[in-house]
Amino acid sequence: MISAKIIPHQFRLSPNILPNQYTDLGELVAIDGSLIDAVLSMTWADYRKNSKKAKIHLGFNLNQGIPSKIFFTNGKGAERPFVSQILLPGQTGVGDRGYQKHDLFDSLQDEGKSFVIRIEANTSKTCLKKNEVNPDSIVFYDAEVLLGKPQNNNQTKRSVRLVGYRVDGVDYWIATDRRDLTSEQIAKIYKLRWDIEKFFAWWKRHLRVYHLIARSKYGLMVQILAGLITYLLLAIYCHKNHGEPVSIKRVRQLRIQIQNELRDSGSSTDSFFFKEQKRYQSHAKS
Repeated sequence: MISAKIIPHQFRLSPNILPNQYTDLGELVAIDGSLIDAVLSMTWADYRKNSKKAKIHLGFNLNQGIPSKIFFTNGKGAERPFVSQILLPGQTGVGDRGYQKHDLFDSLQDEGKSFVIRIEANTSKTCLKKNEVNPDSIVFYDAEVLLGKPQNNNQTKRSVRLVGYRVDGVDYWIATDRRDLTSEQIAKIYKLRWDIEKFFAWWKRHLRVYHLIARSKYGLMVQILAGLITYLLLAIYCHKNHGEPVSIKRVRQLRIQIQNELRDSGSSTDSFFFKEQKRYQSHAKS
């Protein structure tokens, strides 16, 4: 098993390098996990019988659109314990229903860390105080509540704010301690959580970071970190040169530019690069 406590990694950039969006909403960090398919020889990547997987637990800076902190475990690694480890005091963690845990909501408030986390619609709630809602808003519920039941020993000790809103016929119930924002802003924050899903999809597809090169737990860790660093560099490049977020269009343009510069330089190293590229292309055709 990988010990997550000994291999956390943080990525911090100066706020002047990348634009800081949503400053009115505070410092937002989406939290999610992602499984990495392993092979049976990777015995440390425990998941289930005849299946091996590793898992990354990622904090994603929604304000700058970049990863901020990562932990590694085997595929069975639970995700909720990493919320507190990923967040810093003053930050707001944004998560889906898999992160609902009532004692976690209590402990985060004790630690000065905020949360905007979706909960199951059938969660028991005791209303302490209702807040007014705009009848023309997507928000249909806003109240101070206790979640869970005392007889089940799972009721929150500290109250939370519960916001309910509806989009395309789907009801979303969001637990939060952010009482400084409007209910519509809480709904907006949860919608931003999808940015981490889009990051995972783009990162896997275009950088192919989950194509196994290493087999050891530390080798895989280095491989994943290299992919994250590549993405950070691309984010800086796209912002500084084009004033926009990372896109495959800019990545392709950058690749062509690098190839042209290598070809025009005419160094022996570059000549070798193009000979190898030509040899590969000829093999591909045969």
